[in-house]
Amino acid sequence: MTDTIINNIFSLTHENFDSLVKDILQFQLLHNKVFGEWVSVISGQLLVVNEENNALTTHHSPSNTNHLPLTTNHYFLPISFFKSQTVISTEFTPELVFESSGTTQTVNSKHLVKDVSIYRQSFFKAFELFYGNISDWCIIGLLPSYLERNNSSLVLMVDELIKASNNTNSGFYLNDYESLNNILTQQEAKQQKTLLLGVTFALLDFAEQFPMQLKHTVVMETGGMKGRRKELTRAEVHHIITTGLGVAKVHSEYGMTELLSQAYSDGDGIFTCPPWMKVVVREEDDPLTIKPFGRGILNVIDLANIFSCSFIATDDVGIVYEDGTFEVWGRLDNSDIRGCSLLVV
Repeated sequence: MTDTIINNIFSLTHENFDSLVKDILQFQLLHNKVFGEWVSVISGQLLVVNEENNALTTHHSPSNTNHLPLTTNHYFLPISFFKSQTVISTEFTPELVFESSGTTQTVNSKHLVKDVSIYRQSFFKAFELFYGNISDWCIIGLLPSYLERNNSSLVLMVDELIKASNNTNSGFYLNDYESLNNILTQQEAKQQKTLLLGVTFALLDFAEQFPMQLKHTVVMETGGMKGRRKELTRAEVHHIITTGLGVAKVHSEYGMTELLSQAYSDGDGIFTCPPWMKVVVREEDDPLTIKPFGRGILNVIDLANIFSCSFIATDDVGIVYEDGTFEVWGRLDNSDIRGCSLLVV
């Protein structure tokens, strides 16, 4: 069954999203102990697995007379559970364990990945949907802080994109901004489509030290200041980059350790999801009140998370528009500092 579901995930259109959501919700309530127990607690219903036919039934808990229906409109696992619990659907030995960045005072999230090929399908398919054939691009990663870690999902994604581009100038650049400047100058002279994907503080440093006019390069920031520079608003960050590098817009990537999918923005911080990912909002003072659009705290449905949890209540504050695009304004005040954090507008 799971093979069929996986095949269906990456052939989805937005129109048949809801039917696959129901299948994955049922699968994860059956096979994800942490998610199942969480839903039992907040719904006031006891989830009972019939082992003979592997079916799920619910029984009303007498301790809670205001129980909720079992629908995806209400049940999202708090993202903090990835710090304290083993969030997996079915039992398995992971191929990889992605771990979030943080400080020495924080507990990092861990995402146990059963099948890394699902992650590869997700980011390759999403890249092609938003940017076309990877072989048309030169991919440059400016991710100095992430390259210091061996378990970053972002580094793995960029590394795979670099290899798939088959461009001899594709690669990672640490703090050698002079070499990066030379490569970009060469690529511009050849009118080669280039993606410069970097952590925010490094892009700011480069734009200020090596101002240039890029006409054939897309500059994409992944967020993250991590105390390297004074905190700036997104508008201030994008102004420095557009002015310094001569691009009209700064693209952005919205991803995190706990998700196997990414949303992309081609400017102004407005993100679009691939067909197998959706963002909705919840009320801060009533987290079980979920709205398809509006202002609030972002909840993410990521169907690529089939073997962890596809229904994640993040700590990101923002707005979802009626067409499904969204903005991220920042994190809740009590959230940990993490490398992928985006800046408040």
